[in-house]
Amino acid sequence: MSFVFPPTPVVCVPVVGQPDRFPVHRIYCVGRNYEEHAKEMGFTGREAPFFFLKPADTLVVVDAGQTGQMPYPSLTGNLHHEIELVVAIGQGGRNISAVDAAKHIYGYAVGLDMTRRDLQNEMKKQGRPWCIGKAFDHSAPIGPITPIAQAGDVNNAEISLQVNGADRQRSNVAKLIWNVAETIEHLSAAWELQPGDLIYTGTPEGVAAVVAGDVLVGQVAGLGSLQIKIS
Repeated sequence: MSFVFPPTPVVCVPVVGQPDRFPVHRIYCVGRNYEEHAKEMGFTGREAPFFFLKPADTLVVVDAGQTGQMPYPSLTGNLHHEIELVVAIGQGGRNISAVDAAKHIYGYAVGLDMTRRDLQNEMKKQGRPWCIGKAFDHSAPIGPITPIAQAGDVNNAEISLQVNGADRQRSNVAKLIWNVAETIEHLSAAWELQPGDLIYTGTPEGVAAVVAGDVLVGQVAGLGSLQIKIS
């Protein structure tokens, strides 16, 4: 088979303790999935889960112990950090029940859902899609994937983010409105999940702006850390 130009290389993420890498298919993100974050965004209660997507090539893949570089994006003056637990799907399926969800998980990682908040808010006001605020280049930093057997009790893990050494976000995965298993159940009813899918599960309260030169360190207990510098 020949192509009119060379195809884009496969986007992939390193796996802890393995030479093989995890090839990425799609990136799904869950909106407003921690109650306190929902409140700071002007919402309350346990609303039905909703999802948006980022292209696979928005990932900024950061190896263990390294500092990733994220250029400050164009068109915005209000770039926000959102620390998230990321679920890596190893076995696909449709209409997966919550009780069977763990069978479909390959592992977990630490991720950031970076957001051009001013552009997102403007799209909300106009009733238009959020893509320009969420799905821009370099908007999805991610660290190595830890296989599920090595990840520990992720569903009760502390999740946190520091900016220049100061706490910005700190919570626990147990505070997810829709936990990982329930998220997979809802998501797989809308899309057929595939091996290689990543699910950014939502961010806790404390989202705020960052500027060029800031260093972000995100952690989920048991999964190591993710360090990014805004350049």
